[in-house]
Amino acid sequence: HGWPSPSGIEELLQQDMDAASQRLAAMSEDLLTDPSGLNLRDYQLQAIRAAESAIAQGAQTALLAMATGTGKTRTVLGMMYRFLKSGRFRRILFLVDRNALGIQALDVFKDVQLEELLPLDKIYNIKDLSEQFIDKETRVHVATVQGMARRILYSQDNAPLPAVTDYDLIIVDEAHRGYILDREMSDDEALYRDQRDYQSTYREVIDYFKAVKIGLTATPALQTTQIFGLPVFHYGYREAVIDGYLVDHDAPHQLTTSLSTAGIHYKQGEQITTYDPQTGVVSNSELLEDELDFDVSQFNRSVVNENFNRAVLEEIAQYIDPEDAASGKTLIYAVNDQHADMIVRILKEIYARELMDTDAIMKITGSIGDRNAIDQAIRRFKNEVFPSIAVTVDLLTTGIDVPEISRLVFLRCVKSRILYEQMLGRATRLCPSIDKTHFEIYDAVGLYKTLEPVSTMKPVAVNPSATFPQLLDGLAIMEEPVQILNQVNQIIAKLQRRKRSMTDEILQHFTDMAGDSPDDFMERLQDMRPREAKTLLLSKTALFELIQNEGYRGGRGIVIDNKPDGITGHTRGYGKGNLPPQDYLQAFATFVQNNRNEVAALNIICTRPADLTREALKSLRLALGREGFTVRQLNSALNSMSNTAITADIISFIRRYAINAELLGHEERIERAVARLKAAHDFSSAEEKWIDRMASYLLNESVLSVASFDSHPAFRGKGGFVALNRLFRNNLESIVAELNIYLYDDGGLAA
Repeated sequence: HGWPSPSGIEELLQQDMDAASQRLAAMSEDLLTDPSGLNLRDYQLQAIRAAESAIAQGAQTALLAMATGTGKTRTVLGMMYRFLKSGRFRRILFLVDRNALGIQALDVFKDVQLEELLPLDKIYNIKDLSEQFIDKETRVHVATVQGMARRILYSQDNAPLPAVTDYDLIIVDEAHRGYILDREMSDDEALYRDQRDYQSTYREVIDYFKAVKIGLTATPALQTTQIFGLPVFHYGYREAVIDGYLVDHDAPHQLTTSLSTAGIHYKQGEQITTYDPQTGVVSNSELLEDELDFDVSQFNRSVVNENFNRAVLEEIAQYIDPEDAASGKTLIYAVNDQHADMIVRILKEIYARELMDTDAIMKITGSIGDRNAIDQAIRRFKNEVFPSIAVTVDLLTTGIDVPEISRLVFLRCVKSRILYEQMLGRATRLCPSIDKTHFEIYDAVGLYKTLEPVSTMKPVAVNPSATFPQLLDGLAIMEEPVQILNQVNQIIAKLQRRKRSMTDEILQHFTDMAGDSPDDFMERLQDMRPREAKTLLLSKTALFELIQNEGYRGGRGIVIDNKPDGITGHTRGYGKGNLPPQDYLQAFATFVQNNRNEVAALNIICTRPADLTREALKSLRLALGREGFTVRQLNSALNSMSNTAITADIISFIRRYAINAELLGHEERIERAVARLKAAHDFSSAEEKWIDRMASYLLNESVLSVASFDSHPAFRGKGGFVALNRLFRNNLESIVAELNIYLYDDGGLAA
């Protein structure tokens, strides 16, 4: 499409790629882990290493999949610095799909200190969103997809095209964004006529330049992997929650009304009122020729009933105090701009009756003004006390970082799993300033319960409609090697297709349950004799049930309805079956008791908790999560039944329901154990200070081991195990073992 520039050719000739690659490989990572600077976490370092490794092996594309809220921008900053410092790349285009994400990234580039206490923008020349053109000194250019598309594909007034050599590395933030537009198109995106045009344009922009491409996303889509390849690194939401870097959600509040349960129905011959969202015209239709039915998934999209919205918002308002800054902020998802206006109006009426400040409620959609007005509104929501309740359609579904969000309200259904996960991702971030431990979901449209991933892949197996359980049932009764081999191959073929649409979380579960990645597992099957492969597959029934359950699911104006409505239920469903709290706890007790001797980590927790490793606990929590048991929901269920405010960890819950041990709050348990440890030793003041730091570490972890001192920044930055062991006169290992014994020496009746 374009040409190299003379200066671009000169730069290519001057670049010594081999020497730059050697400098990159030899660079120290100390700057990345400096607590006063980037202070990257282990998984962020692993992401950078994975990208560098892929490029060192000649890859022209790489995809990093990191859960929303795990610090992709800081990871990018560390990656950019290393690439520029080593000379491996000379100029980087950081591509975003909206101004707010670019501004957010620029803030990080300006604030985080790197070498000699200088941020990136003081070390290298950075062009921001307002600047279309680069110069020879430019090292980083932050731009939007839309802005680049205008320059490359829709240039006007004979404006010069960019040279294909202008950038040699393109980093694409939220790389899935070209593929999830289950929403209204923004003004910028109206440039593209439909979804396919947007996808095509997005790809043309990043393919235009002669550059390596690195994509970052929380939710890889099939089309994303077609551009960037399969992820070279992934770090999923569940793993981040278990590691303590994100917060989990509690059991969702499921709100039902008379209309959401029964639906809205019109009989043949009735007249309906419709609204044309394009023209704004309200009109009465002719008599209906057929019956017309709407279920709750179509509410606020195909049919609008204000009474339904009012009933739901009246109920929710009882649980949300917009003036209580300590409780966090609320994000409400509307269907479209008109629906957002209705929600804001109703909420202002509700809170005005209660004499509360209605400035706490604000609509943040593309209609509130130009880009500056939108950016200002997002900044207010992020940095100021008010608004504390924001109503949005799409502006706040992706990438916007507002850690104070602790409540999500769904008044719209979406079809995209990717968009849904991004919507949930707005509330997953840690926020110590409000002591945020979890987030709440209020679901009035059944979204949480019903949404399943959607796959566009076409089956190629002999029996493409057969499910994994059906294929395994057939395999179980087969005896002839030829039949077994054919069935095994069908399962492998189906798994080959399915792996491409697995979420990063399902991939984590797959590896944990199978002991291998999908590719390695399939290779192992192909190397086996038919009967051996049959035995292995039948031993993984639970794994394939998990995969199947995460599998494929696949004219007129908007109807204005005035039927009366009211709340008929406000329940909380726990776990897989949306169980009441007492049934959920009983199901957990049954699972623990039935599997105590089958799952090694369960047995260790019941008999020798001091021997538990962090890796074994993480694997166990993943396994419990597959069964629907999370520590957040266990605490919530227990507290709802006993009106207590205990917060116990997963080890305490297991011991309580397996061996009838005392159930203490996590913090109280740590305080008791530390007090016993200090009473048993005559520690110096320096040693006591480090014992207290171990206690602080345990507040966010359930396992302290010798390895923790070399893996956690708080310990590693002070010399790790070797230095601390010297401080404790070579007794650190026995001190840790003793502390772990005290943590769970609770009088449990081990059986």
